[in-house]
Amino acid sequence: MDYIRSLDADRWLFHADVLVDRAHVVMLAERGIIRADEAAAILKCLRGLNEDVFVERELPAYEDLHTAIESTIIREIGEDIGGRMHTARSRNDEVATCIRLALREELLQLMKELNELRRALMDKAAENIETVMPGYTHLQHAQPTTLAHHCLAHADSFARDFARLIDAYGRVNVSPLGAAAFAATGFPIDRARTARLLGFDSVLENSMDAVSTRDFVIETVSCYANLMTNLSRLAEELILWCSSEFGFLIPPEEYTTGSSIMPQKRNPDYAELVRARTGSVYGCLVSILSICKALPYSYNRDLQEVTPNLLRATRLTIDSVTVMRGYVEKSEFNKERMAYEAQIGFTAATELADTIVRETGLPFRTAYRIVARMAKEQPDRSDILDIIDRFSVDITGKRISELGLTLDRVKEALDTATNIDRRAVTGGPARKEVMRMLKYRKDALERDEALRTAKQEHVKQCLNELEQEVERIIQSSVCV
Repeated sequence: MDYIRSLDADRWLFHADVLVDRAHVVMLAERGIIRADEAAAILKCLRGLNEDVFVERELPAYEDLHTAIESTIIREIGEDIGGRMHTARSRNDEVATCIRLALREELLQLMKELNELRRALMDKAAENIETVMPGYTHLQHAQPTTLAHHCLAHADSFARDFARLIDAYGRVNVSPLGAAAFAATGFPIDRARTARLLGFDSVLENSMDAVSTRDFVIETVSCYANLMTNLSRLAEELILWCSSEFGFLIPPEEYTTGSSIMPQKRNPDYAELVRARTGSVYGCLVSILSICKALPYSYNRDLQEVTPNLLRATRLTIDSVTVMRGYVEKSEFNKERMAYEAQIGFTAATELADTIVRETGLPFRTAYRIVARMAKEQPDRSDILDIIDRFSVDITGKRISELGLTLDRVKEALDTATNIDRRAVTGGPARKEVMRMLKYRKDALERDEALRTAKQEHVKQCLNELEQEVERIIQSSVCV
């Protein structure tokens, strides 16, 4: 019997299952399928279930959560009444509904945590608009930028993750309840009513599709995988930056661990585990895809194996976002080291080539060749204009100073701060542009959080309505 159980997933679904039972019983009473007093007895018994006691004592004795709850109700109030709870319903539509309810709550929590991570990155950006640092391609010094520009790059990737999650939420939050085994039911149920009571946005109509699809799980875990990829990139940079070779970052002490043998070590273990658990989430996604592949319609027991992978991926992703938010919030940056490194590796080379183009009218590729000679030979820059003239004569036959380039313009090109401020085009690292982007992204974050909150409030209102209907039925029975 243990082979066909999935106890961790059943524990996860307990609260959702009780909600589904309550909404279904309310609807059955409203439609006259069961009597009000029968509904009241079932609802009172459901209200009396203690989650901790039930999960520890009752659940292990049954095949699954749904059977355990029904069996407990029947034991408490008898089959003549308790046996009516399952009227016009199958475990197939019941479990599909429970998964969506449980996942919906996790998504709302994940989106909240993700928005807090975005906020932390924006706060760091606001604090570091003037913090110069090297930008990298191929992990080599490329051009100077700012820490603010870098933080906003990560924030933008997480904004897209939020957009994917909120979009997936819309396909999660639809109700399969009432589809029964797969061919619906002959009882005059009201699927729209149970959908409303449970806070769903709509009904998943086709009853065969409703019980057998797990595409909403695939989509959600795909969103997790994308989010974890972006988290792992941030984690990798934080790991690199706190190394002696970079020295950009002092990681928060509570997110590091020591060595068992080397007293001086403070290891970025939390960030390393985020990096590693990205692979674990990928594994969950591949498992789910493999399980769902080529399953014939409608329901197959194979789908039971999807839920544990969904649960694991969900928990790993939420925890990873929470960890990275704390890591970003509490990290301290070595601004002096960043500014020093921004000048290493001739990071002003591109701006120098651009300046030659602007001042002399030479083609960019010609200017590129002149500056590339400088980068390769690394001459003493004490007489920089003469050096550029010499390379220019070799390549163009003319001295660059004769074409309009002055020493002042060369010095401007080599100055890191001036270099950055020139890049004021849309999305660039210039102070004015970074401040514009920061304001726009803060406004977008507030809109996103308002959207998430509205969805959460809608669910809360619907569940409150369900609670009121349960109470009304119970009280009506007491009065009679």
